[in-house]
Amino acid sequence: MDPQSEQPGTPVQEQAAKTPPKRKAGVPVWRTGKPDAFLAAAVDTARTAVEGITPAGTIGAHLAAKSEGDRLVTHLFESRLPGYMGWQWYAVLTRNSRSKAVTVNELGLLPSEESILAPEWVPWAERVRPEDEQQQEPEQQESGQGTPEELPAGQGEPGGQEPDDDGGEPGDVGEPGDEAKTS
Repeated sequence: MDPQSEQPGTPVQEQAAKTPPKRKAGVPVWRTGKPDAFLAAAVDTARTAVEGITPAGTIGAHLAAKSEGDRLVTHLFESRLPGYMGWQWYAVLTRNSRSKAVTVNELGLLPSEESILAPEWVPWAERVRPEDEQQQEPEQQESGQGTPEELPAGQGEPGGQEPDDDGGEPGDVGEPGDEAKTS
C-alpha cells in the first residue's frame, strides 16, 4: 500500500488518481494485451492458409492482427469476394510455449461493421398483416381467380363447361358403348 493514501486528510481526487483504472467487466486481462509478436509477424502464413479455402484474388490487404489470448492471434484480411464487400477473411494462429512452429487454428469469413447484411428473419405469421390479406381479396375477384368454391358455375374450365366425372383418369378415352354399360 502507498503510505500517502492511508494518511488522513488526503483529498479523494488524489486517491482516485493514484488507483489504476478499472478494466471492463467480463474482458479477460490477457485479451487486452498486445498480440504475441511472433504470431503477429506471421502474416504470410495466415494469408497462405486463407488461400487454401478461397482463390488468392479474393483476398485483399492485411487489415489487423488481434490478440485473442495467450499465444493466440487472429489475422484479418480484406475480402474481394463478389457479394461480400466489407467482409473480412480471418485466420486464427497459435503456437506452443517456447515454440516457433505456427499452427493454423481456424479460417473463415466474417462481416464487419461496413458489411451489407440480410435483414433479420421474421416468421411468416408476423410478416402477413390483416391489411395484406384484404388487399389480395379484391385482386382475386377482379381477375376472376379464386378457389373453385368461390367461382360461379361454369367458370371452372375453359370454355365454360363443367368436366364430366366418369371416374377415369384424366386423358383416358373411353371405348364406344361404355355409356350403356354404366347405370
